[in-house]
Amino acid sequence: MDLKSELLKSIWYAFTALDLEKSGKVSKSQLKVLSHNLYTVLNIPHDPSALEDHFRDDNDGPVSSHGYMPYLNKYILDKVQDGNFAKEMFNELCWTLTAKKNYKPSSEQGLVSERDAFKLWCLFNFLSEDKYPLVVVQEEVGYLLRKLFMAMGQEWLHEEELTDYFTQNASLAGAVTVWQFLEMMASARFTKSASKESLALGIQSVYEELVLDVMQKGYMWKKGQVRRNWNERWFVLKTSHIDYYANEDLKEKKGEIQLDMDSTVEVLPDKEGKRCLFCIKTANRTFELSASDTKRRQEWIDIISSAIWIQTENRRSLHKEQKDRRREQRQQSARRKREKKMEEERLAELQQEKEKQLVEIEYLRQAQEEGQIFWRTKECHWMKQQEEMQQKLQWELQKANKDKLQMKLMMEQKELEAGAQRHRIQELETIQLGLEQALKAEIQAHTDEQTVRSAQARLLQEEEEKLKELMKLRYDQQDLIQRTQHQQHVTNKAEALQQAMEGLRETRYRNKQDLLVAERRRKRASLDVKHWNVQLNRLMKPVIPGAAQNQHSSDILSHRGGGAFTSKEFSFKKNNQKVRPQDRNDDPKNSTQVSAETSESDSEDYENIEKYMKNVSLMGATPP
Repeated sequence: MDLKSELLKSIWYAFTALDLEKSGKVSKSQLKVLSHNLYTVLNIPHDPSALEDHFRDDNDGPVSSHGYMPYLNKYILDKVQDGNFAKEMFNELCWTLTAKKNYKPSSEQGLVSERDAFKLWCLFNFLSEDKYPLVVVQEEVGYLLRKLFMAMGQEWLHEEELTDYFTQNASLAGAVTVWQFLEMMASARFTKSASKESLALGIQSVYEELVLDVMQKGYMWKKGQVRRNWNERWFVLKTSHIDYYANEDLKEKKGEIQLDMDSTVEVLPDKEGKRCLFCIKTANRTFELSASDTKRRQEWIDIISSAIWIQTENRRSLHKEQKDRRREQRQQSARRKREKKMEEERLAELQQEKEKQLVEIEYLRQAQEEGQIFWRTKECHWMKQQEEMQQKLQWELQKANKDKLQMKLMMEQKELEAGAQRHRIQELETIQLGLEQALKAEIQAHTDEQTVRSAQARLLQEEEEKLKELMKLRYDQQDLIQRTQHQQHVTNKAEALQQAMEGLRETRYRNKQDLLVAERRRKRASLDVKHWNVQLNRLMKPVIPGAAQNQHSSDILSHRGGGAFTSKEFSFKKNNQKVRPQDRNDDPKNSTQVSAETSESDSEDYENIEKYMKNVSLMGATPP
């Protein structure tokens, strides 16, 4: 709510008070007096001829509120500046005019004095809705009463009574006018537990907080700027400034502290016998203050910081924003109620529509039953025709099923034959691949065995050469025995030959082991070849299609037709397989015997050579 709307509420009461006949019009003379007083209390330069000039073309009759509004907006409200006038004096002017006509307290005034009635009137205007005539809804009345009880230090416990009050008075329609509100407060309907003094203090506190925007007040010590002495002052904090007075009756104002976005609040250490110090820094001056205790100092610092924040953010009064939020919540709640009511009405309409549709459905059901009776007679005639046709079609279908079954059996038989043929071909391909691998392995084994045998033959040749050298050395030794000066040389040479023979023996042994490994590999390859030959012979039986499988024939058939193989060829191959292992020279048993004989002869040679070397060494050791 801006300043213009706030002032217009009080002026509306003054205008209606001058309308004695309740016709909605006021004479020009009365409007001149009202305008002059408004100029004075709002601190606006007065223009006496403006009103005459504005209504010059009108007759001398009274002026309605709609006719007075353009003048009021142009010459008064548009020129008002916030903070340039005393709000309380303006409200007192409007209250005086309206109270003479409308406020008539009883002889037993009760708890509310005339001054308290004025403050309640101001609070009512602050909380009223932005529509005329001005009223306050039930929620705002409850909010104001809760604030009053909180200011009196009591707990608000009359919420249900307030609800009953608005419910029982149907004429209120959930809201009260200011005169109904003042009558309710004067009757002490909800304030019976409060004394007149405590209620007056509570009204004063709430009035200062909501109407005068007083955020904090209380005594503090202030350090002077010139004399630098400490004086106790009564401070009143508002959103834009702090006023300080000689005492709390507010009659002697000592000065003010203007707050803006550049103002700061800081804590100061104790000094000069003062404690709980803090300062307020503005653009022009620093104010040093001392609170009664640490808690009170922190309260002042927090509330002053909030006021500075309001100035920095260019926000309105917090209570006005809270009032707007509560109003918005009420509007949302009312909107939801309207929507709910509309939804219920829509559901009722849908229910009526549903009942209407049910009636139509019942009518259609009856019509459907009549139609079904008619169609049943027709259906009986059609059923007879359908049965005759169905019997004929059934006979044809049975015949077709028999033909289909025979065809299916033939197809299954063909499919089985084709599957057996494909399976036999796959097995032959697998056997062919395995046989090729086995042949390759056998060829590789033969190659390895031939290589080992060649190496063995080379070693035997080397052994023969060594034996020849040894025999030659024997002869040389006999000659050298006679010559004692060469005895030691021959002994060394014999030892070297003995070591060489041992090396040859070890090499021979390793060659023997390699030969055994090659023979085992060749044996395994031969067994693989034999296995794959057996598998091949097993699959040489041809696949006979159809019923011919049960017939015995002397001809041997294959997947390539008759004459691919003959029984003579199979018998010839079997005989070859029986004779072939006997003719092979690389049979594992024969090779084992040969290698055993060879190893025995080699061991005898080695034993003879060792004996000879021992004799040589003994002879070389005896003196000549």
